[in-house]
Amino acid sequence: MEYDYDKVDEMVLALLWLTLAGDHRAWKSHDWDALDRLHAKGYISDPKSKAKSVVLSEEGERLARELFDRHFGR
Repeated sequence: MEYDYDKVDEMVLALLWLTLAGDHRAWKSHDWDALDRLHAKGYISDPKSKAKSVVLSEEGERLARELFDRHFGR
């Protein structure tokens, strides 16, 4: 099935906000291709590490919060 990768990336980034901890880390239990694309865009650290989390960049964190509010806020 073909789908819009940008929309998927938006949802994954929004969901990373949901699991964000105080140290700018979020659980990386999402689609690996989407995480690779988010890393290429500069929003998260390289997901190909042994860590169970990724670090969101300043821009990634700002956008993640905005997307979470837009798609899941009341």
